[in-house]
Amino acid sequence: MGRLPRSLRSLAMTFVVFGTIEHMDTLDLTFENIGQITNLLKNGKIGVMPTDTIYGIVGSALNPSVVEEIYKLRKRNIAKPMIILVFSLNDLKKFGIVLTNQQKDFLKKIWPNPVSVILPCPAEKFAYLHRGKKSLAFRIPKNEALLKILENAGPLVAPSANSEKNKPAETITEAKRYFGNDISFYVDGGKLKSKPSTIVQLYEDGKQIVLREGSFKLKV
Repeated sequence: MGRLPRSLRSLAMTFVVFGTIEHMDTLDLTFENIGQITNLLKNGKIGVMPTDTIYGIVGSALNPSVVEEIYKLRKRNIAKPMIILVFSLNDLKKFGIVLTNQQKDFLKKIWPNPVSVILPCPAEKFAYLHRGKKSLAFRIPKNEALLKILENAGPLVAPSANSEKNKPAETITEAKRYFGNDISFYVDGGKLKSKPSTIVQLYEDGKQIVLREGSFKLKV
């Protein structure tokens, strides 16, 4: 199937699966490799790959065992929910979220961008995600290659690639130092150093409160 259009060549990647190394085109990301990453994620594997901000440790948000394993790998506070990456507003319905018109208007204006938006998610079936907070933070990332993966693999949890006591990995070498063979695959996008996403609380009437100023300046 060949190479992606130039607009999707946002990441030069090397794909590492357990102890074997399969080289993606070191200059271009290919359709074939997006398919391989997608299949791994759909099969419950956990990986480290670039997001639209920094490296994230990613896995299916709809697989409770995957989510719990990521908490263990990161030695993360189990009461702290993780940000979820989605492909479109329609993906929010998978979490039982019904948006008001005001919320839809805001999200359509702000996404895709490195802005994570907190929305109510009271359903008990998603307690493994909201950890009793009954709300979740979502983001449509501004990264076309990642969006292609999300379109096919479904929503992904994507906290930064580090344990809570370490700084976020800026390279795959650092990520491998943190997680080693406990991760199923690594996708190398070179050195990534950025502020995390901006976090916004969004209310039913469309009112917003910035909870964390990040890589995207939001005027409210």
